[in-house]
Amino acid sequence: MRMILTATFSKPAKNCAKLLGRDYIRIRFWRSTRSALKPNAQYDAEFFTAKQSFRKTLSTVEFEEFVKTHAGTTFKNVTQKTETEEITILSNRHGEIKTLRKPLKDNSFQNKSVLSENRKKNYIIKEDIPVAFLVRLGVMNTDGKVLAQKYDKFRQINRFLEFIDDIIDSVTSLCTDGTFTKERPLHIADFGCGKSYLTFAVYHFLTEIKKIPVEITGLDLKEDVITDCQKLARDCGYSGLNFYVGDVANFTYTHEPDMLITLHACDTATDYAISYAVSHGAKAILSVPCCQHEINTQLDTKAKCIPPQSPLASLSRYGIIRERMAALATDAIRAELLEQKGYNVQVMEFIDAAHTPKNLLIRAVKKTRAADSSQTEQSRTRVNSLLSEMKVSQTLNNIFTKCTSQ
Repeated sequence: MRMILTATFSKPAKNCAKLLGRDYIRIRFWRSTRSALKPNAQYDAEFFTAKQSFRKTLSTVEFEEFVKTHAGTTFKNVTQKTETEEITILSNRHGEIKTLRKPLKDNSFQNKSVLSENRKKNYIIKEDIPVAFLVRLGVMNTDGKVLAQKYDKFRQINRFLEFIDDIIDSVTSLCTDGTFTKERPLHIADFGCGKSYLTFAVYHFLTEIKKIPVEITGLDLKEDVITDCQKLARDCGYSGLNFYVGDVANFTYTHEPDMLITLHACDTATDYAISYAVSHGAKAILSVPCCQHEINTQLDTKAKCIPPQSPLASLSRYGIIRERMAALATDAIRAELLEQKGYNVQVMEFIDAAHTPKNLLIRAVKKTRAADSSQTEQSRTRVNSLLSEMKVSQTLNNIFTKCTSQ
């Protein structure tokens, strides 16, 4: 039997919380890069609930036992990858378990080609030049070489920096008379910062490469993660980078953010982050949403209520299609609502879908002139029509509607 390199567990059964102690929605396993240091710890794992994630390390025996116990039962969809094949374990509502195997193309040549292309690309953060925080976070070695298993993360970081680079001049002109200073730095908020690869990268890019004074505040619910991030910021000498434990709905910043960034803020956390940014006058918002369960859950429970004559009837019948439709509808509504609030909005591919399915980025920059009233009304009509046809509600729309009515 070939060694499993990665495994993703999704579609949890109703008894997941009872069996595992929490309402996990997804679990990822991957071969540990620290095996040489801890021979019995062969797999790293990340357990996701709707609002949090938890990291664990398992031995090979523990990982194999987890797969044997929970694949196809506790989780109805499991995808595993070896060097040569993709193995999918599925179960239906009757408890029937099916295993599908798909040979992978010869990855040795393919991976070399990908790495070669990555090295040729003119990234904002260069390879072969060690960056302290990337070394400490395990993306680079001390010589500045990007570790092969971290190339996707390296590309993701640089892609996000490109999106910021495109709008930084516009943000500067909107916030100041043309320049940020130590007395008036660029204020950025990162909601749901997690391990903060992106937060550190943005700080490094703006201060070291663009030479822009900046203050960045990272916010997350996990105390241990925030403690580690704060220590790393101090070790790197990043005096303008601070981290706090807190919830976006209740946290108060010392300075109103000029820019808000979110990377994979789960489900409605993205809505609360966008709402905060809009209500506090942020000039730019860059958000990569994740896990849009809200509308999909409503469609799942109300699917039988959608009449056959509805144009959405067929789209609501099949689970994976319904899930994708719900995610796209959620992000379309968010984009429309931001336009209504006076932002120029773009929805773009964040990173190639082969590297992550969460690959849409919503980028919004405040307009210098007020939104056109007729266009705003048309946007409201589109949003209301979509929600009415789907027979659902959406958090950001509810927040803005409530604020308007007050």
